[in-house]
Amino acid sequence: MKLHQPAARLLIPDAMAETEALARTTHLAIAAHQDDIEIMAAHGILAGFGRSDTWFTGVVMTNGAGSPRDGLYRHLTDDQMRRIRAREQEKAAILGEYAAQFLLDYPSAVVKDPTAQAPVADLVAILRATRPHTVYTHNPADKHDTHIGVLHKTLAAIRQLPPEQRPQRLYGCEVWRDLDWMLDEDKVVLDISQAEHLQMALIAVFDSQIRGGKRYDLATLGRRRAHATYSASHATDQATLLTYAMDLTPLIQDDTLDLITLTMHHIQRFADDVRARLQRMMGEDG
Repeated sequence: MKLHQPAARLLIPDAMAETEALARTTHLAIAAHQDDIEIMAAHGILAGFGRSDTWFTGVVMTNGAGSPRDGLYRHLTDDQMRRIRAREQEKAAILGEYAAQFLLDYPSAVVKDPTAQAPVADLVAILRATRPHTVYTHNPADKHDTHIGVLHKTLAAIRQLPPEQRPQRLYGCEVWRDLDWMLDEDKVVLDISQAEHLQMALIAVFDSQIRGGKRYDLATLGRRRAHATYSASHATDQATLLTYAMDLTPLIQDDTLDLITLTMHHIQRFADDVRARLQRMMGEDG
């Protein structure tokens, strides 16, 4: 597969031929940064781990050069950091038994540029080669601009495919902002209670981030545990680890639907629910 960035790379952990390795993909994550996949798409990783009938493939769009750093990594140049983060992502792909791992190597500025078409073209090629039934990407209420840029390009790429080649499901997942604010009937609840040790290990691979000052390992598993406990106020826990997603599938089933409109619809439903509860408990009619 020809990708646009000269340093873009594809890792196939079990060394299967490229065409066959990509074609076996059933679950695909398209993320902004190294470690975003392991934070937001554990559901897809676990779906493929240790199995031969389902396979997970990851795509990281940026090069990681601008990562914050401290401690052991404090004095590294951007280019050194870029190489370390790519190596960490490849370690995660091997540990998680991914079908394949793409590193597209774009600067964040390109991913955030709404007019940049090369990243979209790369994603179209990847989607055609993998034909996944489920795609995980960033959610539209995320507060990181690069994450929103990835979401925008993912949606644009899927919409370039004919309907019969599109995924069956598109999920917007949690990284910078979780989705517990969504109404229960609106959110997609993904039970990932199994293999907590593997989930922790996958995030712990990214030493440059954790030792560099961000305890993503503790924070991510803590959020998953919190979701499981706080998911229902009047029932005992039915799961130990949960992640939430926003269902973006309608956007790839109907190209006339608008991402902003869909997102604001969920936010308005949340606002209406808060208002109605306050009014009800305060004895007000409106």
